[in-house]
Amino acid sequence: MTPDVTVRQKMKHEELGLTNAQAIEMYRMMVLARKYDERALLLQRAGKINFHVSGIGQEAAQVAAAFALDQNKDYFLPYYRDYGFVLSVGMTVRELMLALFGKVQDPNSGGRQMPGHFGCKRLRIVTSSSPVTTQVPHAVGIALAAKMRKEDSVSFVTLGEGSSNQGDFHEGCNFAGVHKVPAIIMVENNQYAISVPIAKQVAGRISDRALGYGFPGVRVDGCDVLEVFRVMKEARERAVRGEGPTLIEAMMYRLSPHSTSDNDLAYRTKEEVDANWEKDGIPRYKAYLMECSIWSEEDEAKLLAELKAIIDDATAYGEQASFPQPEDALTHVYAEEERGTWQ
Repeated sequence: MTPDVTVRQKMKHEELGLTNAQAIEMYRMMVLARKYDERALLLQRAGKINFHVSGIGQEAAQVAAAFALDQNKDYFLPYYRDYGFVLSVGMTVRELMLALFGKVQDPNSGGRQMPGHFGCKRLRIVTSSSPVTTQVPHAVGIALAAKMRKEDSVSFVTLGEGSSNQGDFHEGCNFAGVHKVPAIIMVENNQYAISVPIAKQVAGRISDRALGYGFPGVRVDGCDVLEVFRVMKEARERAVRGEGPTLIEAMMYRLSPHSTSDNDLAYRTKEEVDANWEKDGIPRYKAYLMECSIWSEEDEAKLLAELKAIIDDATAYGEQASFPQPEDALTHVYAEEERGTWQ
């Protein structure tokens, strides 16, 4: 389909440097992340996996960030809801399923960690740990190393708004500001730190904290994939120019419970959740693509069939893979290759 002149004036993605194909691929990754998430929830309810932390409602910001970064140069430190991000930078649904089922072939941890604890050397995804926010100082350290080596790479780290109240966040941001490192810190503000609402977590805006660290803070609609892409692109350009870090507060809503161990209706109402479904980034972006005349209901049906096949395949693959054995206990513990002296 070729958009007419009137429609073309509304095509924000072109103004941002995205082709039609890239704009559509962003939508594809958002839907893929959502469908993976939904399958994981079904698997847990069926008793086939033990635990899942959902990211439903947060896909737009995650996918936008991935598309704005340089996947051949930058370093990524995502947090445990970032399925849209890791899929967009190259992890496969099969790999996510291996982690979900705790199988030995899991590239994240060999089946040792809970699902959502991402780590993939080939994709420059740095292994995360269970204590929240420890990834922020790590990201800042990586960014400092890139600056010292005069690389034009950026360190990108995400966390939830509840985690932004931990000491590691403040220490990492302060260090990043002092040394003007090329880092982008994105807080995915989904309104709830497990059961604690934002009003009881934070006084003011998280993005405003950046003023105290000496670098810009930006608040953005995290359900608007193109607006997040714009903000992320500007932050990366700023970082590689040597102007230091940026703190991005992406506003969104966690549409699913905190995890499969959580009863979210114990601390929020069904009416509140239903109201926020109306702001969901996926149908919003679909409507935009259709207004641009580059997407149709026929395209949507083909996409859903394609993604179902991918997820069905990955589910079967994960189920059939091997569990770790006692003899695997000492693998993935020590570095398996010697490093030369760093210059």
